[in-house]
Amino acid sequence: MGHKELHRTDRIGWLRAAVLGANDGIVSTASLVVGVAAAETSRGSIMVAGVAGLVAGAMSMAAGEYVSVSSQADTENADLEREKKELATDGDAELAELTAIYVGRGLEESLARQVAQQLTAHDALATHARDELGISETMSARPIQAALASAATFGVGAALPLLAAFITPVNHIPAIVSITALAFLALLGGASARAGGAPIGKAVARVTFWGALAMAATAGVGALFGVAA
Repeated sequence: MGHKELHRTDRIGWLRAAVLGANDGIVSTASLVVGVAAAETSRGSIMVAGVAGLVAGAMSMAAGEYVSVSSQADTENADLEREKKELATDGDAELAELTAIYVGRGLEESLARQVAQQLTAHDALATHARDELGISETMSARPIQAALASAATFGVGAALPLLAAFITPVNHIPAIVSITALAFLALLGGASARAGGAPIGKAVARVTFWGALAMAATAGVGALFGVAA
């Protein structure tokens, strides 16, 4: 019987983008709703502000993720092109460089050179990408995947506090939306930690703390300007 292991590093790219999108959707929309409601405006104004925040936030998340991850992909591709040229023009130096990497990881020099030679013969570029540059298929940048995951999860996250605001009496919106948003954040933290195999308690505490801080700050601004008006 083989020893079967379950690893989750292949989920890092989309999971990071999805958690970021959902967290930002809940926090930013709930904060916006709480801030507007604290200024004692009507339900219509609160909902319009929330929906506008949802649409703008989802588009912003998609654009931001695509641009940032595309920049990472461009850097990776440039490094790979440079490595490809170096392999073609100075293979001996690249072999020595790879050997030194394996010696640094604990292999004897003769064994390290043998490993380097065999891996170079198998796939030189992939070997240097992985062991010299730290680029692998699992961890490589995927701009479209990150953009879609962030936008979709932002929309879902933002819809939750909007729904709470819609069904709550206007004078109770700040309190109810804050409580439900913190509950949603706790669920998100637990779900993301479980999907990534990380400690659940730490993830829940982290997202709820920062979410509470953001909503408290926005409610304070809303109340200040509401009173000033």
